[in-house]
Amino acid sequence: MNRWVVDSSMALAWALPDEGSPTADRFWDEVQSGARLEVPPLWWYEIANALVVARRRERLDEDKAVRLSILLARLPLTTATSPAGDDLQRLQALAWKHRLSAYDAAYLELARSLPAGLATLDSRLADAARTEGLTVWNP
Repeated sequence: MNRWVVDSSMALAWALPDEGSPTADRFWDEVQSGARLEVPPLWWYEIANALVVARRRERLDEDKAVRLSILLARLPLTTATSPAGDDLQRLQALAWKHRLSAYDAAYLELARSLPAGLATLDSRLADAARTEGLTVWNP
């Protein structure tokens, strides 16, 4: 698979010094080899919020947060369009079926609709993706 929906947990493992992950490191190799990365619009808000919270908790200083913002913004990402109409019903149905937040269901729905694999460190989201017949990053 060369097309992946990337959730914020994977990207934050690359960015935040205390959230490293061997799985995320191996996925970074996939990114470097030219994988196509897709994100729902909410990804940007989740990343921004995580950096703000990291600053509040003194996990990052302002300079590092700015540098990380710039680096994450340079990732080769394609941002999907915002959901509308029937998309909202599908998001709710997926969230309900798998006991996910609507936010996590957005990653699942995007991966289903493209189709693409899902790159996440969230075990509940990964399990839901596998149940839906999607490929989950796990080298």
